[in-house]
Amino acid sequence: MAEGHRRLVAVSNRVGPLNDEGKAGGLAVGLSDALKRRGGLWFGWSGNTSPEGTFSEAATEIEGDVAMTTIDMNEEELDGFYYGYANRSLWPLLHYRLDLAEFDRQSDRIYRSVNQRFAARLFPLLEDDDLVWVHDYHFFYLGSELRQCGYTGKIGYFLHIPFCAPEIFTALPASHDIVRSMLAYDVIGFQTDTDRRNFANFCVRELGGEKLPGHRIKVGERIVVADSFPIGIDAPGYARFAVSPEAGEHEEMVRGMVGDRLQIIGVDRMDYSKGLVERFRGFERLLEEYPENRGSVQFLQVAPLSRSELDAYVELRSELEELAGHINGRFATLEWTPLQILTRGFTRRALAGIYRAARVCLVTPLRDGMNLVAKEYVAAQDPEDPGVLILSRFAGARAELQDALVINPYSTDDVARALQRALTMPLEERKRRWESMRAAVFHGTAAHWCDSFLDRLETAGGDDEGPAAEAAVEAHPS
Repeated sequence: MAEGHRRLVAVSNRVGPLNDEGKAGGLAVGLSDALKRRGGLWFGWSGNTSPEGTFSEAATEIEGDVAMTTIDMNEEELDGFYYGYANRSLWPLLHYRLDLAEFDRQSDRIYRSVNQRFAARLFPLLEDDDLVWVHDYHFFYLGSELRQCGYTGKIGYFLHIPFCAPEIFTALPASHDIVRSMLAYDVIGFQTDTDRRNFANFCVRELGGEKLPGHRIKVGERIVVADSFPIGIDAPGYARFAVSPEAGEHEEMVRGMVGDRLQIIGVDRMDYSKGLVERFRGFERLLEEYPENRGSVQFLQVAPLSRSELDAYVELRSELEELAGHINGRFATLEWTPLQILTRGFTRRALAGIYRAARVCLVTPLRDGMNLVAKEYVAAQDPEDPGVLILSRFAGARAELQDALVINPYSTDDVARALQRALTMPLEERKRRWESMRAAVFHGTAAHWCDSFLDRLETAGGDDEGPAAEAAVEAHPS
């Protein structure tokens, strides 16, 4: 363990990898960096099912100073906790898609049960002076359950996706239970100040709490810190990826594929929160309204399949494929196919090369906690010939990347106008905008995110804050 640091115990639904070479997402990249620097334990689901489920024997891998410990779920737990409550109830609700959210008592019960079981399995592994850092919408109740087990040390929580407005969150039957349970954490982190305000407003309006200086919230006798900590990437590392041999091969492949045409790129999981349908329609409007682009631009959308067991995702894939076929059928020639969609994933090095070959990157979520694609695209650019980032006003990254072309993804005309501006932007303006965004990306790195949160967690708690163990009794859902 790093000298001068408490042991870090990270909890997330999926664990690892500890290296940044493959297809790891933003959460994994950020946590692996902190754990490698500090040493500690990473605890979560194995990714496997077994008849014993959360009662299964734990498996532990050791890499350097980091232990990665996982347990299984059984089929009922996986269906109710992950596919049910986490992804049919919480994910759409927190992304402002109340029309897609499904609520049922059985998945609610299993979600709480899995949180309780994970806490019971983690508790014996904890030491009194550990810093426990719980991640994402899978584990809203975990802190409260750890308090019920008797843990009195520091526990922090970070939500990687948006926290929706109170008017929407109250539609969740267990909304009060969830937020009261969250008060067992010492520090609650969000991606943006909007998310933080939404949480604070819920505490005030629904639970009778009050806002205190220093981004603290008091509910009853309990005082917690609720603040924003924007997640970043390993910017220097990603910039090195962009000039690696693997990146170079993919950059050359893309440039060879498009020839003299300008490349537009989109990279997203296939998810209804990403604004993919709206993006395709904006590209179609570009070809309608600015016909000079026909034959001279090409749009590549990389969209690895996501949660393909859920009906909403099956319908999205079908809609996107139909829309892509419509656009290509309308505008393609023997020499040119305007839009290509790939549902396979790429390594992060390969993506860095693909980003570097693209004149424009379209990042158009309808709602996103942060969106690290935007930051990766900036980090990957050639300083002598950088591309242009088009960014949704509803992405958390907008607050930091103010020199992107900011658009309303719901406006087809807005997307088309931004595409035309990006495709025709002079080199000097591209450089000026990129240099400003690069400075932001290299300042707000994954390491900065980790250190900012963990420093706040280490110093949280004081004479004016209610004891965490006592707060847990009040917060524990009945």
